[in-house]
Amino acid sequence: MFNVQPLSKQYESEFWSEINNKTKPLGALGQLETLVIQVLNIQSEIHGKLIKPVQINYPHLLVFAGDHGIADYGVSIAPSAVTGQMVNNFAANGAAINVFSKQLGWQLDVIDAGILQPINSISIRRQRLGCGTKPFHIEPAMSHTIMEQGFVFAKALVHEKFNEGCDLIAFGEMGIGNTSSASAIMSAIMELPAVESVGCGTGIDQETLLKKQQLIQQALDHHRIPKENVLDILATYGGFEIVQICGAMLAAAERKIPIVVDGFICTAAAMIAKLIDPNVQDYFIFAHSSGEQGHDKMLQWFDAKPLLNLNMRLGEGTGAALCLPLIQSALAFYNEMASFEQANVVNVVSDI
Repeated sequence: MFNVQPLSKQYESEFWSEINNKTKPLGALGQLETLVIQVLNIQSEIHGKLIKPVQINYPHLLVFAGDHGIADYGVSIAPSAVTGQMVNNFAANGAAINVFSKQLGWQLDVIDAGILQPINSISIRRQRLGCGTKPFHIEPAMSHTIMEQGFVFAKALVHEKFNEGCDLIAFGEMGIGNTSSASAIMSAIMELPAVESVGCGTGIDQETLLKKQQLIQQALDHHRIPKENVLDILATYGGFEIVQICGAMLAAAERKIPIVVDGFICTAAAMIAKLIDPNVQDYFIFAHSSGEQGHDKMLQWFDAKPLLNLNMRLGEGTGAALCLPLIQSALAFYNEMASFEQANVVNVVSDI
């Protein structure tokens, strides 16, 4: 369904030459330098040799919401009804992601991927795969047919945004119980016991944490899916929102759109996407190190260095949203910062 091409990086040496000739010591802008190189490499795949200014003109953030059958078994401080209540909050522009998107310039869409009850709002897009998943510690969360329909929905949505001019994309999620799904996916892929992947989510107490770990370990022992069977892992442990985020990541990479990867749940989707097509990682910009247990291990699995570490664990795409000014700043210094020659400054480094 997806055909992701690796980055050719044909102009990368030229990009580095220009960056290294800016009025600064070599490497002095740290991760901003590697960040701008990545964005330039991606954009040059579409536009060829880039002419300044190189910009992000239409960043888009898609928040997918879905409910989880395992939430009925006491793995969260909140009932599943809160998912729908928060989607209503998104529709009313009252959530953190609404505030950050408005402040920073993201175009925001909220997608009902399969919450318990559909929301009657023109601002919520319906791409429903059902009324929540099955409890995956008892049976697979969904069938392969439903999972594949999620990929179809996601691909169509991303292509629509691409045709509207989207040149940077990020994803967020909402779903009571979705840290359980992400933990199970992580454990299945990395072959870890649940105690190493399951964290406190939205802030559960120790008793609930132990129950959550036990149920996820029960699921892992019950299904025993080899890590190579990535689609089985996704269908068995995933959520409707995680499926569509995974598909959207692959579709965005296929269209050569840089992808800002949010926290724990979105990184679980990214793990699946990478195993489906390893080339997708060329397009990943890792936003932040989440406060959720297990996320650092996920990032190590990717050999990724995130842009931020703010101990955030809200979800919704909030960590990804906050990275937009960093990406824009990286492009701005590439576009506007003077070279040593332009500024009549001695390039001490080149003279050594």
